[in-house]
Amino acid sequence: MSLALHTVNGVLASIPSPPVSYIDLGPIRIHFYALCIIAGIIAAALITNHRLTKRGAEPWVVIDISILAVPLAIIGARIFHVLTHPNFYFGEGKNTWNPFEPGSVWAIWEGGIAIFGALIGGAVGAYLGCKWTGIRFWTFADALAPGLLLAQAMGRFGNWFNHELFGLPTDLPWGLEIESSNSAFPPGLPEGTLFHPTFLYEVLWNGLGVLVLLWLGRKLFFQWGRLFAIYLIWYSAGRVVWESIRIDPSEIILGLRSNVWAAIIGIIVGLAILVVQTRRHPGLEPSPYQPGRGRKDLDADVQSQDNPSDFVDVSEPPSEETSAGATATSTAPTSTAPTSEAGAR
Repeated sequence: MSLALHTVNGVLASIPSPPVSYIDLGPIRIHFYALCIIAGIIAAALITNHRLTKRGAEPWVVIDISILAVPLAIIGARIFHVLTHPNFYFGEGKNTWNPFEPGSVWAIWEGGIAIFGALIGGAVGAYLGCKWTGIRFWTFADALAPGLLLAQAMGRFGNWFNHELFGLPTDLPWGLEIESSNSAFPPGLPEGTLFHPTFLYEVLWNGLGVLVLLWLGRKLFFQWGRLFAIYLIWYSAGRVVWESIRIDPSEIILGLRSNVWAAIIGIIVGLAILVVQTRRHPGLEPSPYQPGRGRKDLDADVQSQDNPSDFVDVSEPPSEETSAGATATSTAPTSTAPTSEAGAR
């Protein structure tokens, strides 16, 4: 299957799915989905570091926070997926606990992570990381918001490579091609049926959201977690729509998919943060650091070597600049004659 967009008379006719989803390097199999997620994490870290340092934080403190946030985000993402897809892992004939056989709850390499679980686990890790480094949690959350949304947009390309999480059938000219042999292909539909490319919808929505967040972030009002609140509202509102047209298996609760409910909760939490933080903190953040904490790099000797203005010349003055018997330069002058700068201030 060609990866090029299919056109008819120069008009977009369909979007093909990629012909491969992984590469083998010797005994190691590298999935493109994993590469998309890793690229998103790196992009988010770079953007967050830039935004935090502009705010006055120590450069690359984001790495210290990420050491806790990223692993807990992955763990949370897996737990959330397992809990919202119990029929995949629990029940008669299922391999629930044996990690050496396919289909266990531990087999994250087989796929199955949930963004809302990643947000919960990542928030716990970020909170612990902020306590460790002294960064205000809400300052970090606001700095992270645009990069996090970009990371989610990049990660959605992994669903495209995996031929998964597509939407309802469509005859729109940008319909997604899915092979009929795909286990997720709905039975009874003819071969060649096109589907809504929900991955692309979310990429475009999240990409637009990144621009909105970067613009809002320039305004001082969006501190104390208020920018992160807008992120939650923006992402969750889009997710309600895209999730509603997806046809992959999901738990149905009161007529809605479980992730639709998660998105609705995300909107409510975002609105609550916006209201509560506006009432609690009407002013500006005094510092990106918690009270009593601050940058650790300002007293480090290695930092001064990068800035020539930090150097102090302690060498002896040249011998020709001093003469034998010269009086001390600190002796006060005895002349009382006024100078031309006598009234300058």
